[in-house]
This record gives sequence, structure tokens and C-alpha cells, in this order.
Amino acid sequence: MKDSELSLDNGATRDVDYFAKRQLKKGAVGWLLLVGLGVSYVISGDFAGWNFGLAQGGWGGLFIATVIVALMYLCMSLSMSEMSTMLPTAGGGYSFARVAFGPLGGYLTGTAILIEYAIAPAAIAVFIGSYCESLFGIGGWSVYLLCYLVFMGIHLKGAGEALKIMFIITAIACVALLVFIVAMIPHFESGKLFDIAVSNNVGASAFLPLGYLGIWAAVPYAIWFFLAVEGVPLAAEEAKDPVRSLPRGLIGSMLILAAFALLILFLSAGAAGSDALKASGTPLVDALIAVYGQHTWLASFVNFVGLAGLVASFFSIIYAYSRQIFALSRAGYLPKSLSLTNKNKAPFLAIIIP
Repeated sequence: MKDSELSLDNGATRDVDYFAKRQLKKGAVGWLLLVGLGVSYVISGDFAGWNFGLAQGGWGGLFIATVIVALMYLCMSLSMSEMSTMLPTAGGGYSFARVAFGPLGGYLTGTAILIEYAIAPAAIAVFIGSYCESLFGIGGWSVYLLCYLVFMGIHLKGAGEALKIMFIITAIACVALLVFIVAMIPHFESGKLFDIAVSNNVGASAFLPLGYLGIWAAVPYAIWFFLAVEGVPLAAEEAKDPVRSLPRGLIGSMLILAAFALLILFLSAGAAGSDALKASGTPLVDALIAVYGQHTWLASFVNFVGLAGLVASFFSIIYAYSRQIFALSRAGYLPKSLSLTNKNKAPFLAIIIP
């Protein structure tokens, strides 16, 4: 054998060995789990965060911002579902950008997505701590650390097991939203949507109390209704029949989230009043208290089960950042050790280190 042939043979062996240590569990996730994954990424935003947009743009400003953001995310989901059928890899948006714009474009996109997914669980952990403190009298760093330890441990068991648990938690949170929606319908009054005082800003009216700029100011809060649904393609390498299941997962979760966003936006403010919710840390619970009184099983139920929504988003975004790190590491953008997988085919360092 010539030296050049021997070198090629050794290189191929090294490549096989490299990727053998960096394999995810294929076929572990069906389309229904992908729908659950997409909803779980976002569902915490239905329980808290969106309502601060009422203070920025009034109900009308937040409503217009939500419609704009919903259309943007729907278009993005349709585009990503199309691309994920052609390129079903764990990198998601990073992989698509790399194919389109080259290594630098892929690196910049992957880094931006990674920052989003690495920071989001920390923010959600703070909300979980607040909910735990209101429910059980225990919050702060002990709750934050416990969340990370418990849910990282579950993810280390593998994608299939982790996403099934996540699906159950998400279903429980959806039940809480449905209970809230049904409870608010009889108390809806359209006039309460527009009870925020009208300012002197350009274009200000009862519908847009903060004027035209209020629409722009409300956009970051409208995004809470949909933020991170684009993470579904990160499960591409672990999906069953990704060509069919990824589009179903993305579009299915987007439709569910859009329905929840509009129902919550109309019914919560329409029953309790926009002004009462614009600075609330727990808007759904406060809306129920405003309508039904302080000590009711409805408020207690939504408050308690609302914790499941926060947990679902926290749980799923750990999955998202680990797969993003896995893909960037395997491609050589990050230290290559971060893409090593354990016996359960889970990228253990990518789960733990962030």
C-alpha cells in the first residue's frame, strides 16, 4: 500500500471513530413529541411575561404586535419545516445558515441561537423561583440550582425518555390554560380591554393609548407567546422519519401556540382589565383573583399548575441548548469534547457545562 493510500485509510478511520463517539439516539422522537416539544419551549410565555406589553402599548398595541409576531413566526416555521426536510441535522437554524452563507454565516447564526438558549433557562428559573416562593414559601438560589440538577439528570438519560416526561408536563400546563380560558369566557367585557389611560403620544387613542410607537415597544413582549418554537428542528437527528415529522411538529405547535396567544390576550384583559395586568408577575392568577376573588380553587389550581408550564419550558430549552452546543462542537466551532455522547446517546458535557 502506498503512503498516500495509507494516509487516506487512516483519515477515514479517524473520521468514523470521531463520529461514532458523537451519535444521538435516532428514531427516539415521533411527530407528536415534536409538537409537544415546540409547545413546551414556549408555554411559559403564556403564564408570565407577555402582559408587560400592555404597559408599553396598551391592549391594542400588544394585539397588533402579537399578530405581526405570529405571522413572522408562522413564516419562519414554514420555512424551517421545508429546510429541515432537506437537511435533518441537530444544528437546526445554524445548519441552514451554514449551507446558505458558509462557515462564518453558520458560526454567527449558531452563536446567536446559543446565546438565546443558554440565557433563557436562567430567566425561566427565576420565574420558577417566584412561583415556588408564592406557593411553598421557598425560592431563590436553592430552587434555581435544584431545577438545573434535576432536569439535567433527566436529560442525561436520553432524548426519548426526557421528551416523554416533558410531554406530560406540557399537557398538564395546557390543561391549566384551558381551565383559565373557560373560566374567563363568561366574564369577558370588551370595554375592559381599553381601560389604560390615553397618553399624548402620536396616534394615541383608546385602542392605542401609547400611540403608534407603543406597537413597536410591545413587540418584545408579544414574542413571549412564540419565543423558541424554532428550536423544533434541533431534534432532527433523533426524530422518526424527519422528512414528515419535523414539518408536522413545527406547524402543529405553531397553530396551538397562536390559538393560546389570542385567547389569553383577549380573555385575560377582557375579564380583569388591561390596567390591572400590565405590571403583574402572575397575570393569569391575578386575572382569576380579580374576577372570582382571593381564595378560590381556580386561582390556586392555575397558580400551582402554572408552575408546570414554566418547568416545561425550562426542561425543553435545556434540550435545545445541549443540541445546539453538540452541533457547533461536532463541526469544530466549539471544543470538540462538548459533542461527546454517553451510553444513552446524550451529549452529556453539552448538557452539564452551560
